Amino acid sequence: MTATPPEPRPAPAAGPPESAAAPGYRPRRTLPLRVEALRQLRRRRTLVIGAGLALLPFVLVVAFAIGGTPGRRANGRITLMETATASGGNFTATVLFVSAGFLLVVPVALFCGDTVASEASWSSLRYLLAAPVPRARLLLSKLTVGLLFSAAAMVLLPLVALGVGTAAYGWGPLTLPTGGALAPDEAVGRLAVVVAYLFVSQLVTAALAFWLSTVTDAPLGAVGGAVGLTIIGNVLDQVTALGGWRDVLPAHWQFAWADALQPKMAWSGMLQGASVSVAYALVLVALAFRGFARKDVVS
Repeated sequence: MTATPPEPRPAPAAGPPESAAAPGYRPRRTLPLRVEALRQLRRRRTLVIGAGLALLPFVLVVAFAIGGTPGRRANGRITLMETATASGGNFTATVLFVSAGFLLVVPVALFCGDTVASEASWSSLRYLLAAPVPRARLLLSKLTVGLLFSAAAMVLLPLVALGVGTAAYGWGPLTLPTGGALAPDEAVGRLAVVVAYLFVSQLVTAALAFWLSTVTDAPLGAVGGAVGLTIIGNVLDQVTALGGWRDVLPAHWQFAWADALQPKMAWSGMLQGASVSVAYALVLVALAFRGFARKDVVS
């Protein structure tokens, strides 16, 4: 008997090209930054954060008016708090000093930690991806807008403080805690360096909140987790027994911007702090993109 040769299997049909399957579809044009920014701007929490930051300088002016002009410490040392009412520049530096440790962490964690998790909690994330918006494009748009709003919050506070402080205490030199003073024009440039460093130092908080936002459906969990871990980092930085290990903590460098308020500005501390923050941020953002690419957003 002659064996019958097996019938050849049909080749799989080639799928239609992308242009034929979705005429006019351009992945890079989905979820434009302008649309995402308007959505975030209209949210109530954005307005509340902006109003709170703008109100803080007025609260401090009232507090100084009630409590009187801050005096010098008994040991003769002058700090930013003692020179708060010397000029508008000093008042701005004081506002940044009292808010850098915790207050500025909140808007950064909120803008970057609430962005993806809120879509998941509203059950709108699956519809965004079905639009279709590529996952990487969605994350990139939301992270960019979150960082832009965080930067706006950090610029809003010193701008309002400078205006309020100048109106209350006048436009004059910035008295330095170490002695001496900076001319008003130079002081504004130094304060701009301080604000820029504060934003870079908060990148690790932004990236941590963003990563948590991609792994949880609870916005408060992402925001609270980022704020809580930041507080833990501040606590660990106070443990002197850790020695040199504290150098790898972002919290260890959070006040390195004080080097900008010296007669001769020093960059070493700010460069080290910026490098630590950016290194952590890059790792956390990479984890966010990698994990979200495999995440099941249907269940």
